[in-house]
Amino acid sequence: MDYVAALFPPALMAVAFTALIVVMVKSQGGQNKAKEDAAVDAAFAESAASGQEPTTRGA
Repeated sequence: MDYVAALFPPALMAVAFTALIVVMVKSQGGQNKAKEDAAVDAAFAESAASGQEPTTRGA
């Protein structure tokens, strides 16, 4: 039965990871897509109006 105990944590993590990916894919688009796109467009417009190039953080 030691093999069951050894395989349980990786199997549980695989199921949790799959569920996370499914939730991420399902949350793309839909009702919030227009609001998210508008927020990004507003941020780009603000940086363009101030004369700055858009920057990425952590790169």
